[in-house]
Amino acid sequence: MRKLSFWSLCVSCRSARGAGAVGKMARVGLGAWVPCRRWGWMAVSFGFHRGLSTLLASKAERAPRWLPACRQKTSISFLSRPDLPNLAYKRLKGKSPGIIFIPGYISNMNGTKALAIEEFCKSLGHAYIRFDYSGVGNSDGNLEECTVGKWRKDVLSIIDDLAEGPQILVGSSLGGWLMLHAAIARPQKVVALIGIASAVDGLVTQFNQLPVEAKKEIEMKGVWSMPSKYSEEGVYRIQYSVIKEAEHHCLLHSPIPVNCPIRLLHGMKDDIVPWHTSMQVADRVVSTDVDVILRKNSDHRMKEKADIQLLVYTIDDLIDKLSTVVN
Repeated sequence: MRKLSFWSLCVSCRSARGAGAVGKMARVGLGAWVPCRRWGWMAVSFGFHRGLSTLLASKAERAPRWLPACRQKTSISFLSRPDLPNLAYKRLKGKSPGIIFIPGYISNMNGTKALAIEEFCKSLGHAYIRFDYSGVGNSDGNLEECTVGKWRKDVLSIIDDLAEGPQILVGSSLGGWLMLHAAIARPQKVVALIGIASAVDGLVTQFNQLPVEAKKEIEMKGVWSMPSKYSEEGVYRIQYSVIKEAEHHCLLHSPIPVNCPIRLLHGMKDDIVPWHTSMQVADRVVSTDVDVILRKNSDHRMKEKADIQLLVYTIDDLIDKLSTVVN
């Protein structure tokens, strides 16, 4: 695979398949206005590294290497932890680097993205782990007692007790926040990150955007009924103590000491976590090998066919990059 260097803060726009020739202008960060054709995705590069745009251009014409229709069942296992809830997980053994999927808020390990990555890893023969947070899915624990800090410990337990060798973390929404904490805590083992609609500091940011009177009422009641179209009840009931605890884990207020390659995927129609959050993360991390990849018509979940294709291509690119570094 050929290599390509990018100038710092450049914008790479490539026409999506079947897209028309409607002219667009893209402005990112401190970069200049760059004319480009209508895009299905937009990559923003920080620093010098191999370009994802080159990867997508070269792979777009070939069929995907995974076959979801032929998915094999993987049995559930449990990680026993003294004084902590047991965690349900599924693991594929294989080559390094391994991949770990970190799900979103109250999401389990059986989502579209988690299963698609598993099939992709099977096709490549790479190790893969997906799991449920404490209080979620098949894991033990009481959801009402869970906090960002406790879920952070869950991720570290998976890395420390189950994962073998270097790992690429793929974090969705809340998982994108926790993957950064894991990379800070385990820099020798976490070799790359992929964030999907990363909700870094998200819970605290959304709470702080509420009117003063609304925040006072939540503090008095001790619970926040946060509206969400992804909840069957239409709201998530979050304890006020959880919000206050989450403040101790915020990252965007200062430089984030993560030096590994980072790819941040975000939908521009995300009405839960603004895509600007991924730009903030890119600006705050110490790493110079960072791509922000925006999909114009994608929402928060990013689970449509084109979103999944972009995700697995991004994983493949990082595996290839890391293998090149090792060799």
